[in-house]
Amino acid sequence: MSFTLLLVGGALLSQQNPHYWQQHADYTMEVFMDVETYKYNGTQELVYTNNSPDSLNRVFYHLYFNAFQPGSEMDIRLQTIQDGDGRMMANGKSRIASLKPDEAGYLHAQSLMQDGERVNFEEEETILVVDLVKPIPPGGNTTLTMEFEGQVPLQIRRSGRNNKEDIALSMSQWYPKLAEYDSQGWHPNPYIAREFHGVWGDFDVKITIDKAYTLGGTGYLQNPQEIGHGYEAPGTKVKTRGKTLTWHFKAPKVHDFMWAADPDYVHDVVEMEDGPTLHFFYKDKEELSENWKNLQPKTAAAMEFFSKNIGPYPYRQYSVVQGGDGGMEYAMSTLITGERQFSSLVGVMVHEMAHSWFQHVLATNESKYEWMDEGFTTFISSLCMNQIMEQGKENPFENSYKGYYALVNSGKEQPQTTHADRYDLNFAYGISAYSKGSIFLSQLGYIIGQDKLMQTLRKYYRDFKFTHPVPNDIKRTAEKVSGMQLDWYLTDWTQTTNTIDYGVSSVTAEGEKTKVVLQRVGLMPMPLDVLLVDSQGNQETYYVPLRMMRGEKENPYPSIARTVLKDWAWAYPTYEFTINKPLEEIEGIVIDPSLLMADVNRENNTWQKE
Repeated sequence: MSFTLLLVGGALLSQQNPHYWQQHADYTMEVFMDVETYKYNGTQELVYTNNSPDSLNRVFYHLYFNAFQPGSEMDIRLQTIQDGDGRMMANGKSRIASLKPDEAGYLHAQSLMQDGERVNFEEEETILVVDLVKPIPPGGNTTLTMEFEGQVPLQIRRSGRNNKEDIALSMSQWYPKLAEYDSQGWHPNPYIAREFHGVWGDFDVKITIDKAYTLGGTGYLQNPQEIGHGYEAPGTKVKTRGKTLTWHFKAPKVHDFMWAADPDYVHDVVEMEDGPTLHFFYKDKEELSENWKNLQPKTAAAMEFFSKNIGPYPYRQYSVVQGGDGGMEYAMSTLITGERQFSSLVGVMVHEMAHSWFQHVLATNESKYEWMDEGFTTFISSLCMNQIMEQGKENPFENSYKGYYALVNSGKEQPQTTHADRYDLNFAYGISAYSKGSIFLSQLGYIIGQDKLMQTLRKYYRDFKFTHPVPNDIKRTAEKVSGMQLDWYLTDWTQTTNTIDYGVSSVTAEGEKTKVVLQRVGLMPMPLDVLLVDSQGNQETYYVPLRMMRGEKENPYPSIARTVLKDWAWAYPTYEFTINKPLEEIEGIVIDPSLLMADVNRENNTWQKE
């Protein structure tokens, strides 16, 4: 099965829902980092615009670093879940539980003002609850001014200091971050190691730190000639005074801000001809250099691939930064561990870069719709790896299907509507988000056709970039592109644990013709492609549309003759059709030769002449 990947064109279209609104938050921050104690303090001025139809009497902030304290919700969840994250465990026990006071993390608001008036606030671990002095009316805005202090924890999950590869500072989730308010209300989710949701806005950030440290991450450096560290124009001599430097970054139209710093970073810069500037930050170690140098053209190739097949990358820079605990996406940047085999290094870069589209431009709520974030990223990064690494896979998504089948067979599956924090097992969350989420798209291609799938992704990007799309948005986009009705697909695949299981029930002679009976065993409906191979090796296909789709896809095998049969109404457990060949001339019949339909029992998909 081939996947058609085409260049994207077209201008940004307006949000499709005429009643859609989203909040806006502009951050101006100054931060002072002590690299000896790993403590920092800062000021934050946040201009918050209320585009909702509601008056707001309260706001909420995330204080993520407070999760890295013994007894926190993250710590207790780690101790009580059956399959704790190995990155956060040591000798089978929670690493958070053993943190000493100078190793733990914290983030505290010291003062908070609303338009110059002091406001009351209460810290509830990773959430700051703020009672406003005056409500913010619909269409109004307010300025919230905060003084805060923090301590960077030992690196345990994503953020932190001195990770396993000895990166000094991986600064993600480091600042007081306003919680999102949308049509579903506030989203002040406590931090227990899952992912994020944020308010769109502009960031203006100044970071003062020991001048020996090189910084990389989100945003555009405003003072490169004062900073140096590889940002200055070629041939420029940079002279600095004092023990510190103040790095000034601006990041427009983002919903997060990450930075990392280390005194031993190599900083390489690659200028793409028709794309952004690429920055690479990695440890100055001989054993890393070759892989990280070779990573750079692959990064450019991935950037080109995603820009062509989803939509143009909208920013002027992208940074690949060694740090964190594996791989994690941020605005204009990623943190990845760098001491890897080359294929693994490329793989983690590709996955995290793909998140620049499916999360940092198409900003779904990862707590509620993690499968749209991780799953769509897994889908498009599988295609990308197949191309740029020349893997030659006929089905690039085979690992996603294997993962999904393992989850179904485990009996531990929960619906994808489960809140990300409420999965019983990390295993179930991971497979549901990554594998089953990826199959949502690859199987959608089976239903509507691969060309229509790629058109859907490009239209989805054009219509919903810089917003917070929800599942109905991708479904409606696919309906508009394909002309089919797809509510049944969104419902069964994401809101239930119904499975797909179709089989060839019988193949019998009817004079000079052959009668085929198909059976629906599972609860989830699907259209069917049926391949027939005769005794001479000739092939033809039969297409059984699903009645509730109210449409048909084009022939996915244009070189093979296809017969379109009458549609199959889901409530009927069996379906019959006749082949104009005698039984003795038929060698075999196969349901779904593409393997893109996630049929949980493929043993009954095939009939062969005995």
